Formats: sequence, C-alpha cells, structure tokens
Amino acid sequence: MQNRSGSDNPLFADLNVTPLVDVMLVLLVIFILVAPMVIPQSMRVNLPKTAMVAQKNEGKNAQLVVASDGSLIYQEQPISDQELIAEFKKQSTNKTFQVQIQADKRVEYGRIAEIMALAQSNGVTKLSFVTLSNTKK
Repeated sequence: MQNRSGSDNPLFADLNVTPLVDVMLVLLVIFILVAPMVIPQSMRVNLPKTAMVAQKNEGKNAQLVVASDGSLIYQEQPISDQELIAEFKKQSTNKTFQVQIQADKRVEYGRIAEIMALAQSNGVTKLSFVTLSNTKK
C-alpha cells in the first residue's frame, strides 16, 4: 500500500501540524495577556492639575498671545515669526527676560513647540505659560 508521498515505506508518514498549531495559539494567548504588563510605567501620562500660583512680576516679562489660528500677538501688537525671532535675538542678552505665553486651548501642540524652539534657539530660555485657575471664587 502506498501512502500520500508515493513511496512504499511506511516510516515516512505525513507531518501532523495540529499540535503545532495548538502550541502556537497557546503562546499567542500568553503574549496577549502578558504584553500589557511589560509596558513600562513611564509610558503612561498623568497630567498635573493647575492651581493658582503667584508669580513675581519684575517688569521684564513679555506677553506673547497665540490665537486659535496660530497667529501671534507680542506685547499687544501682531507679529510674524521672523519679527519674533529678531525680538528674541535682541532680548537674548537680558538674563531676566521672560516670555509669558498665553495660548488658546485650541492651538495645536506643534505650533507651541515651534514657538518654544524659536525662543530657545535664539537665546530666550525663560518661558512660562499663563492659564486660568481651577478654583472658583
């Protein structure tokens, strides 16, 4: 009698893959269950809640407003990115100079990151963000 492989030797039987599939499915289930436990705790982001903080006003703070469309208003005057760079370069030698950023909550994070990069690359290292307090009065 011939088997499926066409030979008369009964020692060469077909490979049974059912146990292999069963083992692979069990391993897959184990990996699915264990994977969430392997993720480092630093991957989770818990943002802090803001409370009212009194800040010293030394008269050297500059107000930068970022409107919801990403346009800039510096010291109550509309300003372009290039003009802002020139202003940052001019103020870079002043060690007490600080920019207070008031950004609309609908402004994309990428726009805020661009402004921060502009400030840092042009010598302004003191940045603060103005927010509303959570406390009701």
